Amino acid sequence: MTKPAPGLTRRAAWPVLVGGLVIAAIAVGAGAGLLLAGSLGSASATAGPSPLAPSASRESADPSPSEPTSAARTPAPTSSPQPTPVLVAAPLTGLPVLETSARQHPIAVMIDDLRAARPQSGFNAAAQVWQAPAEGGIPRYMMIFQDTLPVSVGPVRSARQYFIEWAAEWKALYVHVGGSGQAMSTLAGVGRGQWVYNADGFRFEGTGMSRIKERAAPHNVYSDAGRLRAMAATVGANDGPLTPVWAFGGPTPLDSRPGGTTITIDYPYETITYRYNPGTDRYVRYVDRSSTPQVDAADGQPIAPTNVVILRMRFGPLNDGHPEKNRLEAQDVGSGEAIISTGGRIIHGTWSKASETAPTLLFGPDGAAATLAAGQTYVQVIALSYAYSIVEGTLSSGSLREF
Repeated sequence: MTKPAPGLTRRAAWPVLVGGLVIAAIAVGAGAGLLLAGSLGSASATAGPSPLAPSASRESADPSPSEPTSAARTPAPTSSPQPTPVLVAAPLTGLPVLETSARQHPIAVMIDDLRAARPQSGFNAAAQVWQAPAEGGIPRYMMIFQDTLPVSVGPVRSARQYFIEWAAEWKALYVHVGGSGQAMSTLAGVGRGQWVYNADGFRFEGTGMSRIKERAAPHNVYSDAGRLRAMAATVGANDGPLTPVWAFGGPTPLDSRPGGTTITIDYPYETITYRYNPGTDRYVRYVDRSSTPQVDAADGQPIAPTNVVILRMRFGPLNDGHPEKNRLEAQDVGSGEAIISTGGRIIHGTWSKASETAPTLLFGPDGAAATLAAGQTYVQVIALSYAYSIVEGTLSSGSLREF
């Protein structure tokens, strides 16, 4: 039997950990909408099931018929009790995981968002997902994996400077295929562990990444858990202790979860909508005003993060000598408005980032650090000119209905 790839640790159930405290006797299992489904082994984009379809879970075979029982048979020896796993808080989510998983080096992967690239793979395994404008009003994703890794991730696309600066907050392995001249220059100068560890498809295609047959280029570059970890080892992105940046707390009590909270973000290319489900304490995600949720092609499950954060900042044309590309640059260092939603509630606060490699911090209206519910966070970065709307839910007897 193939052993699971390193890092494919399923996220654990509550109770929640805050501030990295160690807890024990917590069963490791799947958490609503956030965990890998199917096999825990690493998937390859060139072998095995297609990265565009969910992996089938492997069931145990029926036991072979046994010989007749006998009262005289010698009893099987009693096994020694196994020690209870000790769990700690994952630094990017606050969820309880094994310590080895909490020490895994973060991996940031640039993901295509053109309609020809959908449905994408890897969303539900990510600790954080960042979405921001890239060029011509078309946004791009960056998935950051840490304690849980994807069975498939892609399509992988090109680098942009401000995404590098967000990945630099964790000195992440930065996975991409080429990039703007500005981004490629930055990676050439500080991509050997100074800011990030550069993992370019121009170097790793055929080993760390490969092209699938189901899609046409450039929407066909994929990777997976085993190959991501192999690239990290190749470039020296070693595991080690990580210091949490955001504060995490427990889930919102059931009777305090409002019903009807919706968040809508209008990018020029598409509209993103979140509908809070108080029954699961998750924000179900929709694209282009679809009536059905967005689905992760890696596991076939709807996308539904625990927290949604909107960061508003200034964007402008990138003067890189290629005006026809309509590339952008972002004023991501500094501070600005943040709209933070957790547990169905809306917090109007601020964000702050002191330098290219400093963490993006989140604050409430009182200036104190904002507290998120432990789990996956989606960060929606928008230009100051982009429209967004929020409907704050209300507490009522119908708050716990399913969407």
